[in-house]
Amino acid sequence: MILPAFDIMFRMNSPLHYNRQMPLRGVFLFMTFLAAVSLETVAAQRPPRAFGARTLLLPRQIVSGERATLAVLDGSGRLTPGVTVKFSNGDQLTTDATGRALFVAPLDPGVLFASIAGRPGRVPTVVLSPSEATASSLEISAAPSVASLTDRLELLGRGFCGDADANQVTIGGQPALVLASSPASLVILPSVDLQAGETKAEVSCARRQAPAFTITLVELELQADSSPLKPGERRTLSVRVHGSVAKISLEARNLAPAIAELTGGNPAQVSSAGGAENVGRFHLLGLKNGSFAISIRLIPSLTRPQ
Repeated sequence: MILPAFDIMFRMNSPLHYNRQMPLRGVFLFMTFLAAVSLETVAAQRPPRAFGARTLLLPRQIVSGERATLAVLDGSGRLTPGVTVKFSNGDQLTTDATGRALFVAPLDPGVLFASIAGRPGRVPTVVLSPSEATASSLEISAAPSVASLTDRLELLGRGFCGDADANQVTIGGQPALVLASSPASLVILPSVDLQAGETKAEVSCARRQAPAFTITLVELELQADSSPLKPGERRTLSVRVHGSVAKISLEARNLAPAIAELTGGNPAQVSSAGGAENVGRFHLLGLKNGSFAISIRLIPSLTRPQ
């Protein structure tokens, strides 16, 4: 299953490689998710190689002794099978043909770390005791009020299914893909067919259903000068938010810091202006000729769902 990276990417090539006839929309990449593709079609595609694994997705919270699901993505955001994941308690597992893996949370509550074998960095998850997560009904305690159309989003609560495929999640009436899950947390990806704006989300599991809640989905459009950046030149990248007039927190990450400097640090954060012209702006300083790449994403904020 192909799941491109979860952000807007702006990539500028050197003058030797840049095609001046290319329209601006071709210079940056909007995310195109194939979330509507069923997991059964994964076997029919050429799967990503395990050595390309880059991102580990763990539920933020798991429950002692209960099942949970994790996922691994490659550098292009594709679910990646055959990847070994190691845990700080000595356990390890390998992702299946869907790029995910089902496991049982350790019995001891606390913080558990996991990492992709051979890759730096660790991802934490909190192991809750059963008493902290027991519920007779499905409850959602925290969800993003605003989320990107092309990014994963997270739900916290009680009563979810640890087996990702046992959860049924719809956003705007369209089924969403559950990437990672536990009884206390879900990581999901909206359908590619949705439009920006306020919509309804519904979650159910094992004949339990949570009350529907609203979520605002936004589309991020990058507007920028597409001419080559020269050393010492300053450039503004504008991100227009479609689907909401509220101020939206945005984060930019410089993927080629030797070529250009991102004002405000790396990563840099700004807020969009809000209103009808809802735009956030990032600033670049050219350091030398060459290719540079900036990824821009919405910073999610979890609140009690309405």
